[in-house]
Amino acid sequence: MNTGLKITAFAAALAATFGTAYGVGKGVGPVEEPQKAEHGDHAAATPRPSASADGHAGHDETAPAQAGTELPGGLQVSDGGYTLALQTPTPPAGRSTLRFSIQDAAGKKVTAFTTEHGKELHFIVASRDLTVFRHLHPVKAADGTWTVEADLPAAGGYKAFADFKPAAKGAKNLTLGVDLGVPGAYTPKPLPAAASTATVDGYQVRLRGTLDPGKAGELRLTVSKAGKPVTDLEPYLGAYGHLVALRQGDLAYLHVHPNEGGPGPDVSFTATAPSAGTYRLFLDFQHQGEVRTAAFTVKAGAPSTATAPAATPSETAEHDAGGHSHG
Repeated sequence: MNTGLKITAFAAALAATFGTAYGVGKGVGPVEEPQKAEHGDHAAATPRPSASADGHAGHDETAPAQAGTELPGGLQVSDGGYTLALQTPTPPAGRSTLRFSIQDAAGKKVTAFTTEHGKELHFIVASRDLTVFRHLHPVKAADGTWTVEADLPAAGGYKAFADFKPAAKGAKNLTLGVDLGVPGAYTPKPLPAAASTATVDGYQVRLRGTLDPGKAGELRLTVSKAGKPVTDLEPYLGAYGHLVALRQGDLAYLHVHPNEGGPGPDVSFTATAPSAGTYRLFLDFQHQGEVRTAAFTVKAGAPSTATAPAATPSETAEHDAGGHSHG
């Protein structure tokens, strides 16, 4: 099959159930190191297998955390007594329905969440090669089951993230992650080259600043169209921009929101990389009633304004409004 790979339903199910062990320290070296990982307000927990109400087993993707340390977001399927239980681990290519729930330590579906940034739960799906990104808005049923339509364009490995805060007293914000696999012939795509400019649907977005390992830094994104600054960005999820960063390799998840400002053309974020490495940044912004996504490849610690060719439309084609499902 030339350079392509074949992902069977059985192999995809295994990939969706068992993850590769990863985990890195905050600013302590390359992505491959499995020790000492930290992430903002997300509490560490001893990794443990879990099972959904459908008997579907889930396993943590990380090596056990050392006492007093925290793991980057999205590397665990269970944390803080809560589990992301995915009921549809092997969806077909194309548009399909994903179903999942958040379960407590007793295996009971959680139904009460704290609204943050306009939603009770934020749900992200990204391909393992980071060329596909979907920010989805699932609908919750009375029994705690979440449902959402997702467009997964090709076979391969994907990862789903749930970012939420249970309403239970003392509960913390959590980002849990679980693998899913789309069966079929799979040809991995290379990560787009680092660039300071991305183009999407006729909009140009320029990135300035640095993503620093272990240190907070400013990322400033400037939106323009036809050479003119866009000064009337519209609020999206309670802000003028929404930024997600995923680390290449293990897809550690960094979710930040903008600093004060707006309505454009600049959207400013303060972000801290959990380690050195290459990251893919996805900026959601809304203008004239439509949400669009601009994507960038950056290296933690390297200036994003470094000379590099601008991203072509083909590099950002997957990251369009089709990745947003409003429920």
